[in-house]
Amino acid sequence: MTPAAMAALHAACFTSPRPWSEAEIVALLADPLVFCLTAPAGFLMGRAVAGEAELLTLAVDPAQRRAGIGRRLVAGFLDEAARRGAESCFLEVAAGNAAARALYAAAGFAEAGIRRGYYRHPSDMAEDALIMVRAMMEPK
Repeated sequence: MTPAAMAALHAACFTSPRPWSEAEIVALLADPLVFCLTAPAGFLMGRAVAGEAELLTLAVDPAQRRAGIGRRLVAGFLDEAARRGAESCFLEVAAGNAAARALYAAAGFAEAGIRRGYYRHPSDMAEDALIMVRAMMEPK
């Protein structure tokens, strides 16, 4: 998936937080700590550093949701985070995004905090961000 296609998909998925531009996606992809996983109708970007991985964004074509794409991308994120030595993972999600919260909970993430008024909607309404964390499994 090209950065232009990723930016278009991100714009189709998000108004708050605001969608990322192609230039922002290109800049993130140039960072050696950032990784990107793609699927025909979605992508996920993550970053791993100092034993911690952050799920930066997950975008799935709204017409293709509830088909397991997000679940597979999150599983891939956890695999890549482990490969990069992450001991824990975290993400931020809009408090009102029930579908995403359920997806992340099913992948083992738990709510760990709130950033009050973190997101701004185009109407200038503020929405809280929930911080979700997940410990990685210990090697056997």
